[in-house]
Order: sequence, then C-alpha cells, then structure tokens
Amino acid sequence: MNSIEKRKLMMDNYLNPCNKCEVNDSSYLVGDANNNSCIDEVKVMIKMENNVLKDIKFTGEACAICTSSASVMTKLLKNKTVNETKKIMDNFSKMINNEKYNQNILEEALIFDEIYKQPNRKICAMLPWKATEKIINTLDKDL
Repeated sequence: MNSIEKRKLMMDNYLNPCNKCEVNDSSYLVGDANNNSCIDEVKVMIKMENNVLKDIKFTGEACAICTSSASVMTKLLKNKTVNETKKIMDNFSKMINNEKYNQNILEEALIFDEIYKQPNRKICAMLPWKATEKIINTLDKDL
C-alpha cells in the first residue's frame, strides 16, 4: 500500500470512525488512556463472551491518528480471542516501534507502519491500544 492510500484510509477512519460510541452497559469492560502532552483521551469498552472480544467500542476526544487507530483497532480485534488479541497488540506495538513484526495479522493496521518515523505520533497511534491493554491485563488477573 502506498503512502497516499495509507493517508486516505487513515482520514476515512478519522472522519467516519467505526465503533465510536458511548456504551452504557455494565457488562462491558472499560479501559482508558490519555496523552499528557496533548488533549488525546480515549475510552475503550469491550464486551467479552467465552474468552472472545464480542464487541468493542471507543469514545473520546483525540487527533486524527489516535481516532483512526482506535477505529482500525476495533474492527481488527472484534471477535478475536484474548490470545489472538494479545498477539495482534504485540505485533502492532512492534510495528510502531520499528521492530520485527508479523504483518500478516495486522490487516488495515498496516497503515501505521511508518509512524515510527515521527516519534511524537507513536503515542497517538498507541493510545487506544494501551486502553485495550489495560482491559486485557485485568482479564489475565481474573484467570
């Protein structure tokens, strides 16, 4: 995918984010993250069923990179098991940090494969993933 296609997908996910809405259902697990150096703040809500992320939503106020990353992440992680989610999250983090990763499992998230070139934007891309990680870590403690 060339840089123009990546930008187009990123902007589409920013302007028309998938799964962005508040959930008022106590059965959803909630995690949040914010960037201390800007206004970015994201809340992720996950509905778990039988060790599967059956539904995932997000809300918050964030920049284009953070919002598009949250949109892409929710599409990618929906209906994945906790172990699949951990693997995807680990590979996304490695990609963002310019480490060796498995691009075959990141699908549309590959639009962020050059974010490492802008260190100040890495936090933006990682913010929704950090909120999700908080939820996954809570699940690990409950096992």
